[in-house]
Amino acid sequence: TSMATILFTSVSSVRAHAVRGALRWDIVRAMVPGVMVGGLVGSTVAGLIPVKWFAAIFALVIYAAAVNILIERRPKGARPLPGWTGMFAAGFAISAVSAFAAIGGAFMTITFLVYCNVQLLQAIGTAAAVGFPIAIAGSIGFIAAGLSQTGLPQYSLGHVYLPALLGVTAASVLTAPLGAAAAHRMPTRWLRRTFAVLLFVLATKMAVGLR
Repeated sequence: TSMATILFTSVSSVRAHAVRGALRWDIVRAMVPGVMVGGLVGSTVAGLIPVKWFAAIFALVIYAAAVNILIERRPKGARPLPGWTGMFAAGFAISAVSAFAAIGGAFMTITFLVYCNVQLLQAIGTAAAVGFPIAIAGSIGFIAAGLSQTGLPQYSLGHVYLPALLGVTAASVLTAPLGAAAAHRMPTRWLRRTFAVLLFVLATKMAVGLR
């Protein structure tokens, strides 16, 4: 359900970033093939793993992301974007992990693009666009994995719970443009720190729930 909400949130966010000229469509096109394959693989594997293992891996992924954001590693000045193979591999890895953990993958996409010397605001806007094909592939995988299962809540489409999808989407579509506006106005360091703290809280809550 979380992955499916990103379908709608990403569209709203992309429109807000596009108006501000913060999108690199060349990067999006280069990553989409790997993204589609990785999303299908990640969501399929997620449906086969026990819940506690899934939650533990999810928490580790979020902790790693938070630490990476706080470290703020500076890329080398001459590091360019990789070629087609490298972009496919990056798209595959980001999408597979994102679908596996049911997250949009924006923080991993941003980290990868900044590592390759893409301007931060362009990395943020481009990550929003990359999130859409990630959500498509991941949602298809989760729906397919749940169609044959019994005992799911009423009004479910595979592993997507439709009432929750509608409720979260209604709010996220309205607030995504506000987040895009904040990204272009607030100091980048404060955005990094705030996001990192939220990720730490989320990962800790997930880890505590494993007991």
